[in-house]
Amino acid sequence: MPPSETRMVRENRSPDGPVVDVHAHFVPMALVEAVRDGPPGGVSVETDDEGRHSFGIEGSPTTRPLRPRLIDLELRRQWMDGQGIDVQVLGTWADIFGYGLPPDQGVEWARLVNWTLIEAISGSSRFAAFATLPMQDPRRAAELIPEVLGQGFVGVTVAARIGEVELDSSELDVFWQALDEAEAMVFIHPGYSPNELRTADYGMVNSVGRPVDTTIAVARLLGAGVPRRYPRAKILLAHGGGAVGFILGRLQRNFELDPSVEDPGDGIERLYFDSVVFDPDALCYLVAKAGPSHVLLGSDYPFPIGDPAPRKVVDSAGCLSDEDRHLILGGGVASLLGISE
Repeated sequence: MPPSETRMVRENRSPDGPVVDVHAHFVPMALVEAVRDGPPGGVSVETDDEGRHSFGIEGSPTTRPLRPRLIDLELRRQWMDGQGIDVQVLGTWADIFGYGLPPDQGVEWARLVNWTLIEAISGSSRFAAFATLPMQDPRRAAELIPEVLGQGFVGVTVAARIGEVELDSSELDVFWQALDEAEAMVFIHPGYSPNELRTADYGMVNSVGRPVDTTIAVARLLGAGVPRRYPRAKILLAHGGGAVGFILGRLQRNFELDPSVEDPGDGIERLYFDSVVFDPDALCYLVAKAGPSHVLLGSDYPFPIGDPAPRKVVDSAGCLSDEDRHLILGGGVASLLGISE
């Protein structure tokens, strides 16, 4: 079913509607058990002396160990209650996208990840979820979009780059077309790149590397006119869209110099951004560029680089009106993802 037909109601919610966190990650223990008991092709589970599990996925480095807060829904609910968050939209972990798997195995893996995720939150009004797709085979990924929406997912999540293939590549036109036809949301999240030497120090893989990954992906999408060509696809960007808001003037100047490049000012108006920027001034600038209905509360839970108090940056941004805050905290996402106000 389309995302607009998926309805979730939070009991005893605020009269202003649910507060929704659109950026969080979760790996069900059922996925670990499924791989351990009957592994799909190309995927294995490793367990260290401390009982921590990691995935070995063909074509990717062995993942980091699974943290308790990544796999425990009760810890997550307690944190949400403490932060005043009613609903959290769960995406899988970037480490396990599995784009290096052969296409058939990639489809099998994506379906297993999605099945364990939707089963884990079935019947709960506290959670919604983005599905993962076998993006190494764009045609198969496109075919899975109606399937996952029919299973109750409110959208899909993809990396900012599929191996060496950029999101604006013509190879992915079939994927964007399917998103457009389904009027679905895609959450673009940078993948994990542990081997990038320039960001290997000072924690820069998270503080700099991931936002740069998103910035490049979005600049390419804008330059290629993807948001204009597929206007019904709802594109949500992690980490405030990286630096794209701050370099918009440079992108606009580049468009003026090179008419073969699409107008970024047209495309950026069609994008959505999470609020994981930490700085109230940065949030104000992002809202000024995108509009309050296109900025959505996010936490990046449960990772240390995520926002431990995601409502704080919204509440402390002096530029925002009460209506702006209402839109960012949940009012703007209700019609996008079918979460009832």
